[in-house]
Amino acid sequence: MKPLPDPEIEKRLERFSGWVRTDGKWLAKKYRFRQFMDGISFVRAVAETAERLNHHPMIAIDYKVVTLRVTTWSAGGITELDFKLMELCDRLYAQTDDEKS
Repeated sequence: MKPLPDPEIEKRLERFSGWVRTDGKWLAKKYRFRQFMDGISFVRAVAETAERLNHHPMIAIDYKVVTLRVTTWSAGGITELDFKLMELCDRLYAQTDDEKS
């Protein structure tokens, strides 16, 4: 798998709310939750999804905020696989409690 060219990354990124490009080779998003354990449940669901894809994000938990960062290490940059994982994570988040803050 090869990294996507910058124009393609920017074009695809427009379809994803809240995701930003950082340090050139990363895509990141902060997810906010009403309760700490809601974030922990989300992290568990992301971990299970990532394991099935064999594509694992960097995960940071700061109380009620979970930050995900994705890149494809083996390709040296952002690939189609990163966008697939981003989409799945956004779907998981959409399935959580409607009263996120």
